[in-house]
Amino acid sequence: MNRKTLAAAFPYTVPVLMGYLSIGIVFGWMLSAAGFHPVWSLIMSSAIYAGSGQYLGVQLLAQASPLADAAFLTLVLNFRHLVYGLSMLEKFRGMGWRKLYMIFSLTDETYALLAGVEAPEGVNEKQFYFLIAILDHLYWIAGSIIGAVAGALITINTEGIDFAMTALFLVIAVEQWQSGKNHSPVFLGALGTLACLLVFGPENGRFLIPALVILVAGLLLMRPGLEGGRPS
Repeated sequence: MNRKTLAAAFPYTVPVLMGYLSIGIVFGWMLSAAGFHPVWSLIMSSAIYAGSGQYLGVQLLAQASPLADAAFLTLVLNFRHLVYGLSMLEKFRGMGWRKLYMIFSLTDETYALLAGVEAPEGVNEKQFYFLIAILDHLYWIAGSIIGAVAGALITINTEGIDFAMTALFLVIAVEQWQSGKNHSPVFLGALGTLACLLVFGPENGRFLIPALVILVAGLLLMRPGLEGGRPS
């Protein structure tokens, strides 16, 4: 591992470190409270690595939900990653075998980091992005293990603590808003989601996929203007 690249990437991941340790602990604690051994926290965080998806997974496992229900809810919840992947095509180009891991590791917070950061001068760009993704993943695994072990030893009421995931994403979203100049994608997403919510209703999150279709189509149409507004 290139120490120079690691030293350049680590400071950018510190906010995610603090957030992932916290919400990872919450996830691990919830999984232990549902009666699962801490080793399952390690397995889920290593192989699934989807914060909100894992939070949902705890509920599905605890309720012994049918496989079809679990598959549908997971699809609806994580469908937004299609948008993430489309916007990362250029950054992931030429990464070779690492591209597969980058696709796997594209969580909300890692996406927010990669979308707004550029490699410092003299640092290999692709390795820089790769290390950011790996560090974020390790933070999540560490938090999950700590929470699972603590949850196995200490019993508390975990109701409501899953809001930590939402809180972290809101903090990153606010930071992106403040650092960005063109906020039209934000208004597109907000208005499109609100319209779909009013038309389709909130039941089972069925408004999410139409909202994301609107967002993807809108971003594709706006892409020339968005790219034209970037500094060269």
